[in-house]
Amino acid sequence: MDKLSSQFNNNHLIKEFKMAVADAEALLKATANAGGDKLVEVRAKAEESLNIVKVRLADAQGEALISAKLAAKATDVYVHNNPWRFIGLAAGIGVVVGLLVGRR
Repeated sequence: MDKLSSQFNNNHLIKEFKMAVADAEALLKATANAGGDKLVEVRAKAEESLNIVKVRLADAQGEALISAKLAAKATDVYVHNNPWRFIGLAAGIGVVVGLLVGRR
């Protein structure tokens, strides 16, 4: 369960980084016509940093996808090896949901 929470946090973090990168790129494009040697230098450093972040983000996203696929495969194997345990779990959840719905 802890791994699942970590996976969710990683996916959320990746989405936030993508939004930040998109915002930074928009800012760079908006200031493309602004003058000044210092601004040109800062813009070049920012573009370089954004490119590095994009590569690292793509790597992190790939790793998250691989770990999610491995977790899904491990879950599938476990359920196939212990089907009655999960049938009981599903039945128990169904009873609880039925009781909660029946109260209303």
